[in-house]
Amino acid sequence: MISAFLIGIVAAIHLYIVYLEMFQWDKPAGRKVFGTTQEFASASKVLAANQGLYNGFLAAGLIFGLILGAQGGVFTVFFLCCVIVAGIFGAATVNRKILFVQAVPAAVALVAVLAGY
Repeated sequence: MISAFLIGIVAAIHLYIVYLEMFQWDKPAGRKVFGTTQEFASASKVLAANQGLYNGFLAAGLIFGLILGAQGGVFTVFFLCCVIVAGIFGAATVNRKILFVQAVPAAVALVAVLAGY
């Protein structure tokens, strides 16, 4: 199904975000992605790891829904909606790029789920 593939992409995006926020935040790769200075990254490392953990829960919920198959539809819809809300909030408060990295892929996946693809 197309929707399962799209949900998998959204989950993979969030697993990558987990990796960046929890393990690369104060490293050159993480600082480049998030546009932070070494000083800021060092001072906010624990906050970023906490944020990464929450992104991990979003990915876990999506993966759980996929594992459940047809029975997991309610999980995937719920967690896709959570990703969309988080993406919109992030775009409004941090960086507009978050809308395109998180919210748009989740919205596309949600439309596919609701359309039965």
